[in-house]
Amino acid sequence: MIEVKIACSEREREDAYYVRKQVFVDEQGVPLSLEIDEFDNTASHFIVYDERQPIGAGRIREIGPGIGKVERVCVLKELRGKHLGNLIMLELERHAKSAGMTKIVLNAQSYAVPFYEKLGYTVTSPEFMDADIPHRAMEKEITPE
Repeated sequence: MIEVKIACSEREREDAYYVRKQVFVDEQGVPLSLEIDEFDNTASHFIVYDERQPIGAGRIREIGPGIGKVERVCVLKELRGKHLGNLIMLELERHAKSAGMTKIVLNAQSYAVPFYEKLGYTVTSPEFMDADIPHRAMEKEITPE
């Protein structure tokens, strides 16, 4: 059974970090010192479980009045293409709406821009490098609950 939930315990946060480390550090070569950052202490973390196995993650944090920033959205390589990213994004957006946010921004890896465009995000920047990976800034207006 697939479940997306907000990380409420230290163990669940560690599960989110585990998935992020697998994807961003081990697979993509991002230094751990960049992947785990000062915003991890204040962001709301989400984790995808298949039974008890962590398989996906993401986080959101408020960066200004009514503006949420989605970051670190990832799914283990062997489970991509199963719409788990969509599930993560739906939960992140639900959380943002319930917190009264009206806009979500994110920095998408350039190859993932079409994924976010299908979810209603629009590109707002030229390509830029972050951790030696090409990215584009994107945003989406949302209606709070």
